[in-house]
Amino acid sequence: MRKPSLVYKISKILILAFFAVVIVFPFYWIIITSLKDTREIFSVPISFFPRLFSVQNYRDLFSELDFMRYILNSVTVSLVAATAASMISLGGGYVLARFQFRGKQFVIYFYLITQMLPTFIGLAPLYQMLSKVHMIDKLPSLMILNATWLIPYSTITIRGYLMRVPKALEESAMIDGCNRLHAMLRIIFPLILPGFSATFIFCFVQAWNDLFSPIMYMNRQINYTIPVALNYMVQKNDIKWGELSAGAVIAVVPTVIMFAFTQKYVAAGMIAGAVKE
Repeated sequence: MRKPSLVYKISKILILAFFAVVIVFPFYWIIITSLKDTREIFSVPISFFPRLFSVQNYRDLFSELDFMRYILNSVTVSLVAATAASMISLGGGYVLARFQFRGKQFVIYFYLITQMLPTFIGLAPLYQMLSKVHMIDKLPSLMILNATWLIPYSTITIRGYLMRVPKALEESAMIDGCNRLHAMLRIIFPLILPGFSATFIFCFVQAWNDLFSPIMYMNRQINYTIPVALNYMVQKNDIKWGELSAGAVIAVVPTVIMFAFTQKYVAAGMIAGAVKE
C-alpha cells in the first residue's frame, strides 16, 4: 500500500486539531470566566485570558448561596441512586443472562422501550404517589426516582457483560461446593467488574446531572441539587455569569475525579459491551 502523502497527514492533523478546539474551548471559556471579576466579564473587547485572576466568584458561591449544601445533596443522591440501581441491575441482569423462563424476551423489550419514553410522562402520577406517602420535598424521593429510571438500562447493560462469561466457570465453582450466590460473587463478579464499574459511573453521572426531578419534587431551597442551583442563577433580568461559571466548574469536578480513578475499568467495560459473541 502507498504511504499517505504529506498533504494528507497535515490535513488530518488540522481537522483533528479543529475538532479538539471546538470541544475543549467551551470548557476553557467556563474556567476563565469563573476566574474573572464582574467588570472583566463584561469588558470590551473580550479577553481570552484573565488580566487579573480572582476567586471572588467561588467565595460568593459558598458565602451567598450555601453551595456546599447543594454539593452534599447531589453527592448523596447520586451515590445512593447509582449504588442501588447497579446492585439491583446486577441481580436482574444475572437472571436474564442465566435463566430461561416464559416472558423473558418481553421483559427485555419492555426494558428497552422504557428508555424511549420521556420522563415528564410520569409527572402527574408520580407526584400523586409521592404526595400520598409524604415524600414530596424529601431527598430520598430523588434517590428512589433516579434509581428506578436507571435500573432498566443498567440491567440490559450488565446482562450483556454476563453473557460474555462462560457458564462453565460458574458450574465448576458449584461442583466444588459453592452455591449459586457464592459462585456469582466470588467467580463471576470479579470478571465483570469493568462492566459493572462502567454501569455504576453511567448511573452516577445521570443522577448527578438530573434537573427534572429536583425541580418538580423539591420545594425548599435546602433540598436543591447542583443542577437546580445553577438553573436558578439564570434569572429573568439578570444572569450571574461569574458564579454560574464557578458552579459549573465545581459541578464537573466529581465526575472528572471518578473517571480519572476508574478509567481503566470504564474503558475495559465499554469494549466488553461493544463486542458481541
